[in-house]
Amino acid sequence: MLGLMQDWPLLIHKIIDHAALYYSEREVVTRSPEGPIEHTNYGEIAVRAHKVAAALDKRGIKLGDRIGTLAWNTSRHVESWYGIAGIGAVYHTLNPRLFPEQIAWIVNHAEDRALFFDITFAELVAKLAPHLKTVEFYVALTDRAHLPKADIPNLIAYEDFIADMPGDFAWKEFDEHTACGLCYTSGTTGDPKGVLYSHRSNTLHAMMVCSGDALGLSGRDTMLPVVPMFHANSWGIAFAAPMVGAKLVLPGPRLDGASLCELFSGEQVTMTAAVPTVWLSALHYLEETGKTLPYMKRVMVGGAACPRSMIEAFEGKYGVEVIHGWGMTEMSPMGTLCTLKAKHLDLPPEKKLDYKAKQGRPLFGVEMKIVDAENRELPRDGRTMGKLKVRGPAVAKSYFKGDGAGAFDAEGWFDTGDVATLDADGYMTITDRAKDVIKSGGEWISSIDIENLAVGHPAVAEAAVIGVRHPKWDERPLLIVVLKPGQTISKKDMLDHLAGKIATWWMPDEVVFVDAIPHSATGKIQKTALRERFAELHLPGAAG
Repeated sequence: MLGLMQDWPLLIHKIIDHAALYYSEREVVTRSPEGPIEHTNYGEIAVRAHKVAAALDKRGIKLGDRIGTLAWNTSRHVESWYGIAGIGAVYHTLNPRLFPEQIAWIVNHAEDRALFFDITFAELVAKLAPHLKTVEFYVALTDRAHLPKADIPNLIAYEDFIADMPGDFAWKEFDEHTACGLCYTSGTTGDPKGVLYSHRSNTLHAMMVCSGDALGLSGRDTMLPVVPMFHANSWGIAFAAPMVGAKLVLPGPRLDGASLCELFSGEQVTMTAAVPTVWLSALHYLEETGKTLPYMKRVMVGGAACPRSMIEAFEGKYGVEVIHGWGMTEMSPMGTLCTLKAKHLDLPPEKKLDYKAKQGRPLFGVEMKIVDAENRELPRDGRTMGKLKVRGPAVAKSYFKGDGAGAFDAEGWFDTGDVATLDADGYMTITDRAKDVIKSGGEWISSIDIENLAVGHPAVAEAAVIGVRHPKWDERPLLIVVLKPGQTISKKDMLDHLAGKIATWWMPDEVVFVDAIPHSATGKIQKTALRERFAELHLPGAAG
């Protein structure tokens, strides 16, 4: 017997319609690529999203067509997303931090019919245009006065593109499983792979993000997503904020500590989200200037492991709760968020920090397990490490055009490529990427644990740990350190700092000080580059 409830499709344009109806005057603030800080609201964004839909429909864009976006977090970018999806087309976010050749490959693989871009990327787009085989026209997300003079074919200013379009254009009708967004993985192994989100998955994911044991986002919050919209849907915030009517502050291209802290105070931001490298910069700025975060209540840290010292700085010095999270492009992207259970609230501060440093518990809608090399499920004891697998309604079941089929098994589980532990309370801790885990004498060493402890040294700005070949133990850990400006420490100082915090056999065999550590386009440490650089390093005491 089936239930007798209405079949109300989960379509993302219903989110902006809801925001326009019930939170019409709630502000959306943008630091624009042109320079000024601009103010609009959900009511105006909804009208303009309808105009985008009408303009695309007039150009012959139809169900399933892909529209590339090369843009920062701005109100125009948000409008574009809702307008594109509202006619059944697919917004396709492009990461400007990739090499131009990679971007061209991705656009051609996706077969984008149009490209929307911010004026900061005009030179890049002009360089790309001759190589983009399927792009028919280009829309600069600006007005006519700021239209770039670059040599870009079929170029139109966004404001002219939507100027004469109706603000009440009717959304198209289609199934909730219709594709609405496309984001390519960073391609650390092989070519990048496309993750194709549906209206249903994005809507469910936004609901998951807003829940109390997740971000707890509400209409009383002012949210500033530092994480770009080209990083896996800006972690779902472009949908979650209007869903609940939170004020949305969009930082545009200026993501330095000073610019962000100006917006945090000026717009009374209560919640924000970014990768650890951004927060290192922001915390350094706050430390140098003596400024504080008077309105901030919660900071989400994801994209890479959050050092314990960062949690201590935010919570101890600035009174801001840190929510440590983990996810993947393939998961829309939230997988776990670290909030404490009721039974943990009375724990001593150090014990609470032990939990907060973990990646957290799965959201409702995320199933999770760890397995061994033979795919046998491993115990949830908080100690046993295994390959992490996930499944759920906002988790990919395959990649665009069938690429990378080996990551998905017959039971619907997606192999994340991470090595992790799970405990009885559901807290998950990433110990490494499978390709980065250090295998020493048949045992695994977590590079992430050592890195987070190293960054806790007051002289250390950043740290990375890789495995280096060893004639007896197969691999041993090498600690690579970037010091803060003006700081000097020795190898012994660094190892003394780690002593007693990790097992003796985890202790790095060597410490190397460098000026900088390479990062990927998504802000993650490029350990492949480090392994190549130090491939011939001879460890102390390693004969042969």
